[in-house]
Amino acid sequence: MNWYLIHTKPRQENTALLNLEQQGYVCYLPMLSVEKLRQGLLSVIEEPLFPRYLFIHLDPSGGSQSWGPIRSTKGVSRLVSFGSEPAKVARQLVEMLRAHENVRRRQPQRHFIPGERVEVRSGLFAGMDAIYQMSDGERRVLILIELLSKTLPVSVAPSSLRKVG
Repeated sequence: MNWYLIHTKPRQENTALLNLEQQGYVCYLPMLSVEKLRQGLLSVIEEPLFPRYLFIHLDPSGGSQSWGPIRSTKGVSRLVSFGSEPAKVARQLVEMLRAHENVRRRQPQRHFIPGERVEVRSGLFAGMDAIYQMSDGERRVLILIELLSKTLPVSVAPSSLRKVG
């Protein structure tokens, strides 16, 4: 048994995973926790580590399961191949991804990083550059703005910020 790579249709990684597993295939879709700005709020969501790809465990001889149904599975675009040969993925790579997945889920990738330059897009300080400090509760973030030669902490809605550069 070897690991191979499935290329999915756009944003259908979970659909492909579910349908392949229902057919008895062993699959793996590495996920990542990411902080995103949604409806003006910072929220942590799960998204695929490799968008449009998932791993599938198959017998290279095709003995135990046919490879034929894979292409017609809902959500699947194709089996990744080099020429006519399906692209094998090293077992160690899949094991390493699985081992590190829990760490990636516990420590979400942040939308804004402390010390990052941002621009205030709306409100009293619109058009001013600032430095992102931290999340200041559920619906606000703390930024530093230089005003009259002083650095002042200001609490604003995350939706009023834009990354600079």
